[in-house]
Amino acid sequence: MVRPSEQRKLGQLWWAARRGLHTRRMLPSRATAVHLGSRYGPPLCLATLTVGYLSSSSSSCAIFRPILLDAPQASWSILGRDQRREASTNAKNSPDNTNHEESKSGEQAPPPQTRVVRQKDGKETKVEEDKVSAWQAITRKISEAPQSVSSLGDTIIDYVVPDWAKMLPGVVKKLQNELSMAPGSLAEEIWYEANDPETHPEVVWDASVRVSTDLCAEEKNFLEKRGKFTKRALARYLDIPEDKIHPDDVPIIAVCGSGGGLRALVAGTASYLSAHEVGLFDCVTYTAGVSGSCWLQTLYYSNITGRSHARLIRHLKNRLGVHIAYPPEALDLVASAPTNKYLLSGLVEKAKGTPDAEFGIVDIYGVLLAGRLLVPKGELSVDENDFKLSKQRKYTDDGSHPLPIYTAVRHEIPLAEQIDTKDPIAAEAKARREAWFQWFEFTPYEFWCEELEAGIPTWAVGRQFENGRTVWRNNGLSLPEVRVPMLMGVWGSAFCATLSHYYKEIRPALMGIAGFTGLDAMIAERDKDLVKVHPIDPAAIPNFALGMREFLPPSCPESIHEVKNFQLMDAGMSNNLPIYPLLRPGRDVDIMIAFDASSDVRTDNWLKVTEGYAKQRGIKGWPIGAGWPPNDETAEQLQQDLDQAQAPTEEQAQKKIQEAKEQDESKLKDSKSKDLGFCNVWVGTTEERTSDREAPSSKQAEEDWEVTRPDAGITVIYFPFLNNPKVPGIDPKTSDFMSTWNFIYTPEQVDSVVDLARANFQEGAERTKRTVRAVYERKKKMREQREKEEMERRRRWKLREGRSGGRRVGEDDHGDQFS
Repeated sequence: MVRPSEQRKLGQLWWAARRGLHTRRMLPSRATAVHLGSRYGPPLCLATLTVGYLSSSSSSCAIFRPILLDAPQASWSILGRDQRREASTNAKNSPDNTNHEESKSGEQAPPPQTRVVRQKDGKETKVEEDKVSAWQAITRKISEAPQSVSSLGDTIIDYVVPDWAKMLPGVVKKLQNELSMAPGSLAEEIWYEANDPETHPEVVWDASVRVSTDLCAEEKNFLEKRGKFTKRALARYLDIPEDKIHPDDVPIIAVCGSGGGLRALVAGTASYLSAHEVGLFDCVTYTAGVSGSCWLQTLYYSNITGRSHARLIRHLKNRLGVHIAYPPEALDLVASAPTNKYLLSGLVEKAKGTPDAEFGIVDIYGVLLAGRLLVPKGELSVDENDFKLSKQRKYTDDGSHPLPIYTAVRHEIPLAEQIDTKDPIAAEAKARREAWFQWFEFTPYEFWCEELEAGIPTWAVGRQFENGRTVWRNNGLSLPEVRVPMLMGVWGSAFCATLSHYYKEIRPALMGIAGFTGLDAMIAERDKDLVKVHPIDPAAIPNFALGMREFLPPSCPESIHEVKNFQLMDAGMSNNLPIYPLLRPGRDVDIMIAFDASSDVRTDNWLKVTEGYAKQRGIKGWPIGAGWPPNDETAEQLQQDLDQAQAPTEEQAQKKIQEAKEQDESKLKDSKSKDLGFCNVWVGTTEERTSDREAPSSKQAEEDWEVTRPDAGITVIYFPFLNNPKVPGIDPKTSDFMSTWNFIYTPEQVDSVVDLARANFQEGAERTKRTVRAVYERKKKMREQREKEEMERRRRWKLREGRSGGRRVGEDDHGDQFS
């Protein structure tokens, strides 16, 4: 029996779907939606809506607005201290600033700006920006944010919109006075300091867009200095005298953490701690993160943890027991000194400094998230340096710590191509085929996008650019660097996912439903449609590529040259492991260690997803086929893959491979596929292909000699977050509290996740060390071979020189050159 309230909610859902979707085929019946929703709750309601969407062949969906996302890179100049003072003085005395209150040197009031305000009667009037409070500017935008999902109906909102977003009314009401820009208000203080070069020196630094595929100069300097630390660390890790290690033999090791919210944050921290305790983490040159792993890096490079993963775990136990949006706790942080100033600065500066700024749920989410994670147990000890990403360079400039890479993506959906065409169906099909994610990376040095082959300095993120140069405001200053809370919201905005991602998250809860197989098959057939639909808009960062059409690659989409903002979101929408930035030319990673705490590592094969990227970019050395065989792969298919494998040229290696083939052949008789283990190793090849045949799939490396082959490429060491009999009572796949959407972890739950991650690492700690040693030995052997060949070349040259009477070609008997 379906209760009336459930009928009402599902009825709202159903008719909203019918109104919003341009239906060409019949949607599922309302009775079906009511029955499924009442029996199985919001997850199946979302699936029902998904089916409703799939039943519509139109892409112009009023409920779900497709979104675009964008990114950057740059070269810049930095004004000296005297120049900054001069610039500040000139700006303060400029004609545009004569009517504003002046204070002590280096400080000034903001320039007047106008904003269009719509009155209740529908009329639009212009008011001076100073008469519009920061709060009004923010709330006017934020109040519009949920409207993109409001027509979904209460039941779907219950599942799609995060719990913390529903608590916003209680949080934001308290902030109105503080953000009113009234004399003495917090917003006035924040905006006053935003125009002070002494507080934010970057506001007078000139930045330009750097168009290049090379690493920026700061990162190159970092690599040179980091090599000295990793050489010393490798000697300790492998127990080799440091003076016996040649710098060229030290492998470039990168560690990457997956997305997965707090689950990835806690599990990743425990994995990094375990790697640090055995000496492996000190050998690492890069760390890269997605979503929760980006939060991990943020906290590691903060003064809260002091670059200690053990302290980071203690911090998480102190802070994760309360929901990020629990009104009393959230209000205390965002409405009380000193935390309120640091948490709200990004919002105020965006609202006051950018008249047409786009605000949304992600912005508030970042503030709440930072209030829970970036504030220590003793709130008074909060450090302002933790709120700017560029400040992290003080830990990397000398090479003493790995360089962190943070990631976000922009979803390019060129549906505009459907307009003005005689064949809209063909145009729509083409647009859907060409939709893709563009990856953006943040380091303490640079904000860069591979597809644009361009970027800007990190301290310039948040300001506007035109024609590759900074667009100065009327007072001659720029906006301060975008704050970390805003970035934390971008990096972890998994709720900006597509309908496809939402369905994958709830799919395990639906598998036991009668008739699920048919529903699942139908949704799978139209997954390419679902990946275009984002119920919640992502965050916006100013587009630095405007006006640079002539300098960017021709492959850049047209939208890059038109949109004012890059709409960025959680990179897990594309790949839940941050592998792509680590494959960037110049980083030359030899060993990639991946700690994957994705929601279901046995089905989400993110290593396999990387294969298409590697082929498209022509990246040599990536282990094609890295991942695990699907459950339905037959013994014959495995045998065919095995037969295609090419043996190296060394006699010993040939013998080993033959033995391995014989062993695999015997295993194939009893097993269809090899299960995923706690530690899995794949090795690519740098061998040039001499035919158009597909490169053979890489098999897991079982022996160290496989890593030492002369043609061995990138080595991938993969640690999936699996249940372990040594830590009973916890399973990442079935333990409810480890859901990506959960924002509360008790100290006991933190301990259980930490114990599981550490136990899993110990399962592969020794094999990891052997693999690192094998890569080191291979690089050493190849260097010695090159040196031997060089010595032989010089020896032959000297012999030729002796036969010519000691004369070089081009010299006479006196040794003088002649032509």
